[in-house]
Amino acid sequence: MFRDMGFLLGEIWVLLALAILLGLFAGWVIWNRSSQTSSALTEASRLSADLEQCRKMHRDKDKHIRALEAEISTLRTAARPGPVTEARPPRPPKQTGQQSGMRAVKPATLSAPRGGRADDLQQIKGIGPALERLCNSLGFFHFDQIAKWTEKEIAWVDANLEGFSGRVARDGWVDQAKRLARAGKP
Repeated sequence: MFRDMGFLLGEIWVLLALAILLGLFAGWVIWNRSSQTSSALTEASRLSADLEQCRKMHRDKDKHIRALEAEISTLRTAARPGPVTEARPPRPPKQTGQQSGMRAVKPATLSAPRGGRADDLQQIKGIGPALERLCNSLGFFHFDQIAKWTEKEIAWVDANLEGFSGRVARDGWVDQAKRLARAGKP
């Protein structure tokens, strides 16, 4: 009888050890899944908080972008040919300007485009509809006018491009105008 008892006790210990191992494995699997789920939820909430903070920080930027887009739309609408409702006299240009201590000289201007047709100054990189109107109001209508500007004349133009100062040299208008003037000649 004790012989069979030893066998039974050994079998119970083996089965008990297997049950403990199976319980540990099942616990590890369940704990690991819940850990991954909670870490994914934690990461999602952190990202959501970052997104909301970013939105708050950039609301002013978005308002400014919308205002600029509206202004661009208005300028594009104004640049389309259509009936003129009210002609505004051009702003009188300043007589002199300073650029790095150099005395500025006013370049030769025209009161109207030659042949009644101005060159499309918007072909020059850096000149848009508003800047083209400003150049025309200063008496610049043709590429060959811009192509002849000297450093002193560039200084005068830069001083008189209100809101756009420094664009002539920075965008290389003179070199571009020379190429466009050459391309336009037969």
